[in-house]
Amino acid sequence: MSEPRKFWSIEDILAIYRKPLLELVVEAANTHRKYQTGSEVQVSSLISIKTGGCPEDCGYCPQAARYHTDINTHKLMQVDEVMQLAQKAKDGGASRVCMGAAWREVRDNRDFDRVIEMVQSVNEMGLEVCCTLGMLNEHQAKRLADAGLYAYNHNIDTSEENYSNIISTREYGDRLKTIENVRNANITVCSGGIIGMGETDEDRCAMLQTLVNLPVPPESVPINALVAVEGTPMQDQKPVPVWDMVRMVATTRIVLPLTAVRLSAGRQQMSMEGQALCFLAGANSIFAGEKLLTTPNPEFDEDMEMFRILGLTPREPFKDKKSNREGELV
Repeated sequence: MSEPRKFWSIEDILAIYRKPLLELVVEAANTHRKYQTGSEVQVSSLISIKTGGCPEDCGYCPQAARYHTDINTHKLMQVDEVMQLAQKAKDGGASRVCMGAAWREVRDNRDFDRVIEMVQSVNEMGLEVCCTLGMLNEHQAKRLADAGLYAYNHNIDTSEENYSNIISTREYGDRLKTIENVRNANITVCSGGIIGMGETDEDRCAMLQTLVNLPVPPESVPINALVAVEGTPMQDQKPVPVWDMVRMVATTRIVLPLTAVRLSAGRQQMSMEGQALCFLAGANSIFAGEKLLTTPNPEFDEDMEMFRILGLTPREPFKDKKSNREGELV
C-alpha cells in the first residue's frame, strides 16, 4: 500500500473539490476501498452532559448564552445518568460514546472530576470514549488520557481566514493549541468543520488543508452541515445541498485516506439516497440516536435498517488496537 501524501496545497485540494461530481465520487470510492474496509461504518452516540449557557459567541450554536433559542439548559449530568444513556447507545449498536459539555474551556474543579469519573465508567463498558469540552491544557488532557479517554473532539469549524466571521471569543490558534495538547497526551484527535455558514469553496478546502497538514492528521474528521437554529446569527442560512456534502466527504476521503470521515450534523435532513452517496464517497462513521447534542438525529433502529439495505456493517470498538498494524485508522 502506498503512503498518503505528506503535504497538500490549497490549489491541489480545490482542484479535487471542483472535479465533475461523478468523477470525484469514483476517485473517492477507489481511495476508500484502498485504505479502508468499504462496507464498515462506525456508529457513535453523542450525549450532551451539560447543555446551554456557553459564554462563546459561535454564530451557529444555539447553546450560546447570549442567543435567545429554545434550548433547555441543564447542569452537568450525574455519572449514573450518563452510564444509562451509554448503555442504551451500546444496546443500539454504538461502539463509541462522545460526551459534550457546553463549556468554553475545561476548569480544574469538581465538574471536571465528575467528567473524569464518567470517562472511566463508560470506558469500562467496553466502549470507545470521546469528549468535547472546549479548550484544555496539557495537564487536563493527561488526566483524561489516564482515565481512558480514547478521542477528543475539537473542531476547527472553517478556514483560518473565515474564522473571525464565525467566532470572536477565541482565536483560531486556540483551537490548534488544544489539538496539540490532546496529541501530546496520546489521545486520538477528532477535528472537522461545518459547511453552510456562508463560506466559500476556498474556505472549505483551506479547512481541510489545515487538518491534513498538521504534524499528525486527525484520526477522524466530522463533516457537518449547518442546521440553522432560530435565534442564532445564522438562522437565515439556507440548507446545504446534498451535493455539497457529497463533494466535501469525497474530497476529505481523498486527502485523508487513513482517517475516519464522519457524516455528522445535518444527516437528519438527508435522504437515504444522499447518505448512500456519502458512504460510497468515503464516509465511514455516523452519529446515531435521538439527538446530536441539541440537533435532531436519526434513531438507532432507522439507521440499522439503512445499514441492512445498503449492505453496511457496524465497526466494532477498539478495532485499530486489536489489529496492531501501523497506520491503521481510528
